[in-house]
Amino acid sequence: MKLILDGRYPRSLADALVGEDLEVATVAELGLAGSSDAAVLEAGATEGCAVLTENVGDFVRLASERLAAGRHHCGVLVALSTRFSRRPAGIPAIATAVRSVASEALDDRVIYLEHP
Repeated sequence: MKLILDGRYPRSLADALVGEDLEVATVAELGLAGSSDAAVLEAGATEGCAVLTENVGDFVRLASERLAAGRHHCGVLVALSTRFSRRPAGIPAIATAVRSVASEALDDRVIYLEHP
């Protein structure tokens, strides 16, 4: 699975996820720092990457709008801030939750990650 971490996630999460058939990049590494959520989702679709975010409102709406317009995306993984912390102590839980869905077909899906 290829994955883009939205701008709210630290590089340490990408480092924790690399390997085991996971390719992970941050928006900063892709030159998208400060870009709109629509641009991040578009980059994911173009590059064949799912997007990990906690921004449920914007990304779920954008994913739905893409599908309604006949355009596809490569998946949106939502790690709700009420379930997961972006702080260093929370990184292992997010990484475990992402790995738990990494082998699933993610195209055009929004998946709410569950706490391990």
